[in-house]
Amino acid sequence: GLVSFILVAIVLGIIVRNTVGLSAAFAPGVTFCLKKLLRLGIIMLGIRLSIVDVLEIGAFGIPIVVGAVLTGLVVATVATRRLGLPQRLGTLIAIGTAICGATAIVATAPGIRAKEEEVAYAIANITVFGIAAMLFYPFLGSLIFAGGVVEVGLFLGTSIHETAQVAGAGLIYDQSFNVTTSPSAADIAIVTKLVRNVLMVIVIPLITYVYVRRQRAEGEETGRGTRVVDMMPVFILGFLAMAAFRSIGDAGIESSGTAYGIWGAAAWDDVVHSIRTVAEYCLAMAMAAVGLGTSVSQLKGLGFKPFLVGIAAATAIGAVSIGLVFLFAPLLTV
Repeated sequence: GLVSFILVAIVLGIIVRNTVGLSAAFAPGVTFCLKKLLRLGIIMLGIRLSIVDVLEIGAFGIPIVVGAVLTGLVVATVATRRLGLPQRLGTLIAIGTAICGATAIVATAPGIRAKEEEVAYAIANITVFGIAAMLFYPFLGSLIFAGGVVEVGLFLGTSIHETAQVAGAGLIYDQSFNVTTSPSAADIAIVTKLVRNVLMVIVIPLITYVYVRRQRAEGEETGRGTRVVDMMPVFILGFLAMAAFRSIGDAGIESSGTAYGIWGAAAWDDVVHSIRTVAEYCLAMAMAAVGLGTSVSQLKGLGFKPFLVGIAAATAIGAVSIGLVFLFAPLLTV
């Protein structure tokens, strides 16, 4: 049916947080789910793909990702200037919308001396539009792309802000529309999003450099840099390792009838299925934590002008993503 357990987990989390409330005692658990379990779930999802699939999806996703990222940066920057907002706030909203949500915002903030309230505003902004997109885009994608799994996956991976939100949207689509193909929309969306995450290593230092040069030219004090190693999402390597583990095992079954000289074909299928199941449970708990971490009262404090910057950037990225997916998706053969 059209109601997936991932969607239910998110919505129930939001309802609980904004009605009953969330005791401070549960905050460490929510953080653990959002950070550790989410990454573990994404790493283990690598078992669903061969390393060849990952590299092919990633390569074809690059032009769509680059187009969407550049659009987000340009639109957010222009909107910030037009609305007379602080350049730092506009930079944070731009980088969070275009690349990787809160992670990119936190990584960029020290280099441009962003104030705490600017960081909070930017994160609240991308939270609002990211959650809305996570719940709405799976169904919009189905409508626009007539159920094309590859197209929907590329669209979700390039147009939604946070890695958690992309994973949630992909799983909502797969479960709502009974997708059984491999790779599924969630697989394609996550690989595409991981390509976006890698761009942090290039874009954040570049954005910081441009900002610092401009501020120095105006005689203002600048911030400290952020180490490239701090920006690299290490779980991407885990995802690739799991895809390689699957590929080597499959090759062993084809050549000798055993995976790693240990598992026969039936046992290897059980191993792969077990890892996939654990991954989905980890992501379900992470999605519930996304809901539990969404406080409507805190989001009300977001000013109207930053809201306009966020909606302009998110809308532009979505539109460009749709156009580029129509252009490039037919070339992808997975």
